[in-house]
Amino acid sequence: MFLQRALVSFTLGPLALIVAYLGGWFYFVPVAALLLVATVEYAQLMKQLELPVKPWLLVTAVFLIHATAQWLPPQYLPAALAVSLGLALATSLFFYEQQHNRTVLLTWMAASVGVILFGWLGSHFFQLRNLSEMAWQWTILALLSTWSADSAAYVVGRFLTGKFILGRHKLSPHLSPNKTVEGYLGGILLGTLLTVIFGQLLQLPIYATLLTGLLISTLSTIGDLGISLLKREAKVKDSSRIFGEHGGALDRIDSLLWSVTLTYYLATLIF
Repeated sequence: MFLQRALVSFTLGPLALIVAYLGGWFYFVPVAALLLVATVEYAQLMKQLELPVKPWLLVTAVFLIHATAQWLPPQYLPAALAVSLGLALATSLFFYEQQHNRTVLLTWMAASVGVILFGWLGSHFFQLRNLSEMAWQWTILALLSTWSADSAAYVVGRFLTGKFILGRHKLSPHLSPNKTVEGYLGGILLGTLLTVIFGQLLQLPIYATLLTGLLISTLSTIGDLGISLLKREAKVKDSSRIFGEHGGALDRIDSLLWSVTLTYYLATLIF
């Protein structure tokens, strides 16, 4: 399993960094496609929970926000989000009139969460890459920081705990039994350190990369656990198997959705 994970990582990772560097259509098409596949996987999870969110509805609403983030000024994004949420509401009202099903209210809420997760949070992939200064550097740093924290947590929790670290304590035994407190702390420490190193190579300010690495290493796990909650309730291990042992598109971006968003606001509001 570890070798398969490493093979996928060393194949997809460099490709992601290349498209992040190139930007434009080279970046928009694969990133938007990944987010839309994740959106469909989310709809399938909702179906497992007996909340029949329409995949076409979510894909349309999410793509509208993505296109706005990529091709229009940032001030248009709230309008795109409002239209997308309105589309989810209008569709839910229509199906309620047709079926008078008591689950329509929960389905509307599930659709709205999907729009916010994959549309609004997902739009920060494009907003970050469209920054006026150091855009590709910040984008690559967000990717590398997330992967560093995740990989460090995996290695410390899986291979070092019990050998060099005394004890092994479950971080979230109900949602993700393989995650350990030791791995989480190791991910914060090593993830932050690696982020600072990568930031220096990308010629970004050291204090900026230190804060970015610390926040991403600390908070990105929340996104991972949030999707784990959905999968646990839907009684599935992975959102799909398109990446083999790495799971589906949703499994690959669960932490990145939050990391990229954090990086965007750090880059724009603080620096």
